[in-house]
Amino acid sequence: MVVTRFAPSPTGYLHIGGLRTALFSWLWARKNSGKFLLRIEDTDLSRNKDEALEAIIQAFDWVGLNYDGDVIYQSQRFDIYKKYIEQLLQEGKAYKCYMSKEELDALRAEQMARKERPRYDGRYRDFTGTPPEGVEPVIRIKAPLDGEIVFNDGIKGEIKISANEVDDFIIARSDGTPTYNFVVAIDDALMGLTDVIRGDDHLYNTPKQLVVYEALGFTPPKFYHVPMINNEQGKKLSKRDGALDVMEYKNMGFLPEALLNFLVRLGWSRGDQEIFSIDEMLEYFDPANINKSASSYNLDKLLWLNGHYINNTTNERLAQLLKDFGVDISEHDRLEMLLDVTKIRSKTLVELAEQINMIITAPTEYDAKAVKKAFKGNASEIITNFAKKLQESSNLHLPTDYHKVMEEFVKDNEIGFGKLGQPLRVALLGKMTGPGMDEVMAILGVDETVNRIQKCIKSISQN
Repeated sequence: MVVTRFAPSPTGYLHIGGLRTALFSWLWARKNSGKFLLRIEDTDLSRNKDEALEAIIQAFDWVGLNYDGDVIYQSQRFDIYKKYIEQLLQEGKAYKCYMSKEELDALRAEQMARKERPRYDGRYRDFTGTPPEGVEPVIRIKAPLDGEIVFNDGIKGEIKISANEVDDFIIARSDGTPTYNFVVAIDDALMGLTDVIRGDDHLYNTPKQLVVYEALGFTPPKFYHVPMINNEQGKKLSKRDGALDVMEYKNMGFLPEALLNFLVRLGWSRGDQEIFSIDEMLEYFDPANINKSASSYNLDKLLWLNGHYINNTTNERLAQLLKDFGVDISEHDRLEMLLDVTKIRSKTLVELAEQINMIITAPTEYDAKAVKKAFKGNASEIITNFAKKLQESSNLHLPTDYHKVMEEFVKDNEIGFGKLGQPLRVALLGKMTGPGMDEVMAILGVDETVNRIQKCIKSISQN
């Protein structure tokens, strides 16, 4: 059975790079009817933030990545790590190192002066003398002194590292708290991980973790190190480029399925296909097909995808989602029509809310440039007469009904469509942008349309 995990630290919010890794891990587990586990790496007690932890869980709920069992917290497993540290000490696979910070700094300075890579020199590896007084020792694991550390990465292929690249690294600090690479290896082994999919910034942690696996007799999982997401200039993604808290994307009006579709395509592909439902992702995804090179974040593509998903979302669901953006149209008698004419023009729920508000809220002011352009000559007279024609017409319900009235009016008055359309648009919406006038009038109805025309003419004549 495939068992994967996502293991964030609650020191900051979950950003989209982390969410992509979680998505890849979730897809691989679910595709294989396996398990996807959520582990919170909170051993650095001084840096943990409750609100960051809450935001991680919130983000998972929002995008619908369900995990199996309870959330696992490393901070609740210190007794387990302590047991394995004691085991390694007793078996002679780890040892107490009494080197002071000053000695370590001096050693590093000497090595750098000789243009060597700074590393611990193993001076306490086989120490049998009397420990120096007043020094709380750290615990170091015995790394191999010769040969190579080799593993097969599912994305990058075979990775070989000379054993002398890995020194006897610390597995427990002087206060007894265990270190990152030690606890990760133990947890991955005890949780039965078969596949670890993570960012390639962890690639050089892997040899250290393999040293722990070897020392404790654990079987390592299969590793997949996913290349980073870069900005459009090929540099590391920053907040300005889109490396935001995942929940910020919700606030910006993105749908979770659009964000997941966008992320799955950052570094993975299937031919030229761009739109992937969750079912299609589950059918086709394989971490072995993740690209070896970094992918580029493209906001335009995310907006295009989001527009696609908004346009293909039921109006019932959109009406519910819009409540978070201050728009409640659940009782609107033209709800279906209102959403049909606005969602096709909206790339985010924020834009959709703005489009709807523009129609359902009567303008209180009118764009000066639009007024100047639209209200030339007898424009006020034209839309006043059009308002009368609307009041005289019967059975006006659909946009096509209103369009027919507009066609008859411009024909009878021997004017171009623009002569009516431009001032009418300003009167109804306060600006030159927005949906078709026939659609807007069908949503507003005759009374509200006439009311807005009269109000606009009054405002313009007073100014």
